[in-house]
Amino acid sequence: MRRVIVWRHGETAHNAGGVFQGQLDTELSERGREQARRAARALAGRGAARLVSSDLLRARQTASELAAVTGLEVEPDERLREIHVGRWQGLTHAEVTSRYPQAQLALERGEDVVRGETGERLADVAARTHAAFEDVVAGLHEHGTAVLATHGLATRALVCAVVGLDVAQASQALVGLRNCHWADLVEHPTGWRLETWNTGAPDAPAAGTIAHPVP
Repeated sequence: MRRVIVWRHGETAHNAGGVFQGQLDTELSERGREQARRAARALAGRGAARLVSSDLLRARQTASELAAVTGLEVEPDERLREIHVGRWQGLTHAEVTSRYPQAQLALERGEDVVRGETGERLADVAARTHAAFEDVVAGLHEHGTAVLATHGLATRALVCAVVGLDVAQASQALVGLRNCHWADLVEHPTGWRLETWNTGAPDAPAAGTIAHPVP
């Protein structure tokens, strides 16, 4: 059984501020760097043989934390980029809702519309990320594990493509992948299955608390 861990990048200032990033090349915030360090420690023991990342900076910075503790090389692949949101890039959610109300209503209904008039559909993202996934698993040995560092909507699109879920339905059924959380895709004789969704490293305990309190 081969395994692929699809890992969303850590938080950016745009994430925290509710700004559409799409393919803007933003970097991790200080909180995002700490998230990436904690997640890397949690993922370090998973025995990954390959570490492939979106070529956008926030994903590469996240992947570099895992590379630092495993010795793996970060392999950039632009096919793992986030969905391009066209004219929405750099706008807040409130601004997009105000300027593009019909598109927002369509998305709420589960329709896979072109984002920001000049961007992509989720189906477009699913096609390119799935192609990257297939190339990675083709090079894995029988029980190999790979980590793909990517983005929120890109992860959902990829998971749907791999396990055969309808993207529009999954958009309504799956909550968004949180920053620096991941999904586990595991190969079975009948195909790939989603084993976990929105898994993350344990939060650091607050000062004065016990990490593992006795019940």
